[in-house]
Amino acid sequence: MTSARAPINGLLLDLNGVFYVSHRTLQGAVSTVERLKESGIPHRFATNNTTESVADLSRHLKAIGLPIEPESIISAPYAAVLYLRQKGNPTIFPLLSKETRQDFEEFNVSETAADVVVLGDMGDEWSYQALNRAFKLILKGAELIALHKAKYWQWEAGLQLDIGAFATALEFATDQQATVIGKPNAAFFNLALKDLGLPPEQVAMVGDDIEDDIGGAQALGIQGILVKSGKYRESLVQKSAVVPDMVVDSLDDMLKLIGI
Repeated sequence: MTSARAPINGLLLDLNGVFYVSHRTLQGAVSTVERLKESGIPHRFATNNTTESVADLSRHLKAIGLPIEPESIISAPYAAVLYLRQKGNPTIFPLLSKETRQDFEEFNVSETAADVVVLGDMGDEWSYQALNRAFKLILKGAELIALHKAKYWQWEAGLQLDIGAFATALEFATDQQATVIGKPNAAFFNLALKDLGLPPEQVAMVGDDIEDDIGGAQALGIQGILVKSGKYRESLVQKSAVVPDMVVDSLDDMLKLIGI
């Protein structure tokens, strides 16, 4: 465990793999939420979760004992909606779960004449047909938006393939680069910083992903606190060029480290 570079006045906190895995809370998760509220330190939960709307995610978290309100969550789908609004009123082809599509209801949908392909997580609904429709739309000029490009995520059964594989496949087949919305994209972190109202050097990102959480945050001057939970693997950390500002065993250790 190393020491902090500067006083931490605000926090961004990953959710899956840090506070919970599947339907199980992790060590210190419930008490951390309570202590953050009591402390009054500005904080937001910054997640690449693309399987649930923010409202559904909040309900899921509350059901497992984590009282986190929707307004405290900054998600990749939410950031994508803001991005699409800046483009006017584009027609989209959503490769998204049924739940996440709720966040995109304001946009028209087409499988044959979309301006934008929005790629998130579809779970077991992934199919060749869906990817091929996206492939044809991108060849016709549609922009590919990937809610993130993570390689894998943590589930009770271990590491699971994530949407980065599908995004990369479409990039390879179409010779087009995806616009990446979630972590580690700078726009995502800037959105979170604006919501906190703090400069990057006063904020720390707490996460289990050495690249997307820690590397993405540090690229903007945000401190990175790596938690040894969720998808954390020592072998992956050693392979990475990213060096966390701090490494902790649990959320309890993180709170002690920053003095909460």
